[in-house]
Parts: sequence; C-alpha cells; structure tokens
Amino acid sequence: KGTLVTTILRDIYEFYYAQPTEAERKIWEQVNQVLMEALAILDDLQSYKGAGEEIRQAIQNPNADRVQERAWGAVVPLVGKLKKFYEFSLKLEGSLHGLLKALTSAHCSPTQHLEQEQALARQFAEILHFTLRFDELKMTNPAIQNDFSYYRRTLNRMRINNVAAEEENEVNNELANRMSLFYANATPMLKTLSDATTKFVSDNTDLPIENTTDCLCTMASVCKVMLETPEYRSRFANEDTVSFCLRVMVGVIILYDYVHPAGAFVKSSKIDMKGCIKVLKDQPQSSVEGLLNALRYTTKHLNDETTSKQIKNMLQAN
Repeated sequence: KGTLVTTILRDIYEFYYAQPTEAERKIWEQVNQVLMEALAILDDLQSYKGAGEEIRQAIQNPNADRVQERAWGAVVPLVGKLKKFYEFSLKLEGSLHGLLKALTSAHCSPTQHLEQEQALARQFAEILHFTLRFDELKMTNPAIQNDFSYYRRTLNRMRINNVAAEEENEVNNELANRMSLFYANATPMLKTLSDATTKFVSDNTDLPIENTTDCLCTMASVCKVMLETPEYRSRFANEDTVSFCLRVMVGVIILYDYVHPAGAFVKSSKIDMKGCIKVLKDQPQSSVEGLLNALRYTTKHLNDETTSKQIKNMLQAN
C-alpha cells in the first residue's frame, strides 16, 4: 500500500485536477452535473437565516391573522429550500452508486482503479467533502429544525381546519414525513451516503466486499500521508486543500466503518486509525472539532469492545 500511496501522490496537482479518460467520461459528466449543483446547495445553506422572529411573533399572537400569515409567508419559501436540499441528497446517492460501481468493478484491483481512474476518485472525494461540509453547516444552524417543525405544525392545523388544499403547498404531508426523518438526523447527508454504500455492497453480492473496503482504506491512507508529510503538504495551494483532505479522510473512515463487518476501529482494520486521529488532532482545534465529532458520534463501531482504549481516549472530547 505504501508504494501505491506514493504512486498516487507522485503528482498531487495531477490528482487534484485529474481529467477523465474516454472510458470514464460518461459517468464523470453525470456526476459533474451533480457536483456543480452541490456548490449552489452549500451557498444556499450557508446563507440560510431562518424565520425565527416571524415564528416567535406567531406563537405569541395566536389569534392575529396577519401575524400568522406573515410567519407562514416567511416559512414556505424556506421549506422550499429544505425540500431542494433533501431532493439533492437523493441525486447524491445516485452519483455515489455510479462511482462505486466504476471504482470497485472486478476488471482490475481496487488500487489499480484509484491509479487509473483518478478523475472518478477525485469526484468521489468531492462528494465526501460536500457531505461533511453540508452536515457541519446543518449542525450549527438550529433554524432548519425550528422552521420545519413550525411548518409541519401549521400544515397539520390547516389540514384539520380544511384551510387549504395540500397541493397548493410546496411540501405535502407525505414528503414532509420523509424530510422530517432526513433532518432529524444530526448528519443527514452522511447518513444518506453510509446507507447508500451499505446498500451498494448488499446489492452487489458478486463483488467481494474487499473491492469496496480496499478502495475506502486506500483513500484514507492517501489523505493521511498527504496531510502528515511535509513534502506533500508544502505543495498544497492553500488551506482549503487541507480542509478538503481532512473531510475526505473522515468521510471514507465513516463509510468503511459502516461497510466493513468489523468496522474501522478494530485492531485488524486496514485503516491506521491512530495515525488518522493524530493528523486531525495536529490541526487547529476549531477547524477539526466538527470532524472529530463526526468520528465520535456518527460511526458505527467506535464503542465496540474491540476498539482499543487508546483510540477511545484519543477521541474523548476535552
């Protein structure tokens, strides 16, 4: 694996700006459309302010129709945004499925895939980067849950009173139920990707599970080496590249932990978990706290008896 990591890292620029080969182009173009939309989704989420004041006024003045109308008018377009985010998670799931199929197919080894299909590996990394960033923003914005809860309560009240037909609203009750499950999760995009990766493995029983887990652990190794080796790190264009590698490393660890029967933290794990955690802890705390929390609270096997005390101690919150 050391040789492979060196091969992939021989030219960071080449990996970072990898262009698709003819064989990769069809999948690359499909995924690229989704990734272009991902940038707009992050911008929308970053600027999401919520309707907290209008909702507070509506709760304090339950019989003032104009105040109620103002709150409803403020919340409906915001829920339209939340609907767009939820629907995007389904597109992301489809893209991940296509990339996994290409990067784990049986015609060559998982490591050869990452060497030969760098443009697709880069897109897989982009999806993980988006996912961790989306969830970081969502976790620090309580307005999302508050707005959606108010919307649901009001929608139910309207249904009981036959105030308006559901079809006139942006999100009907059935869709609201599905969105509610999505947003109830602390890290909804990561949950979507974890479930999608697990489903990919269970749906493709003809593919050895190692095809998927080896792909994930190699990507974790590449990121770790890029971050901990001064020679490679000095080539990074800026701190955004560091953030990108950190998020991708954490993302593949979490997916590996869900897909591998024994998880990522067991002693026999192909991922050097102590090394990865050390890399995270060597960064400024404010920049990695969300990522450490993702490992603490969204992995599957961290609290298993098979996880060493040393790893558990390294991940303990201060």
